[in-house]
Amino acid sequence: MRVAILTISDAGARGERADTSGDAIVEWAGAKGYAIADRKLVPDDTVRIVGVLTSWADANIVDLILTTGGTGLSPRDVTPEATRAVLDRDAPSTHDAQRA
Repeated sequence: MRVAILTISDAGARGERADTSGDAIVEWAGAKGYAIADRKLVPDDTVRIVGVLTSWADANIVDLILTTGGTGLSPRDVTPEATRAVLDRDAPSTHDAQRA
């Protein structure tokens, strides 16, 4: 399986914080035998998030896109909204499986 990892973090994008959650996902994916097709870190910006997600999906270079970060309650935490903006169809049960 080809996996892309998108970390969303203003501080990370400015180089002020290490991308430890992205590192953890790389480690997890590697242990599962998944190939890391791409990995990016962008600030909490809807246009940037949508752009990366759309480019990966349209290029058909990945089987799974994992995002981390940008899910808090501050006005700049827009990952859920940006992700929903690019979905053709939502699969809510996958959200439950991720939380389990």
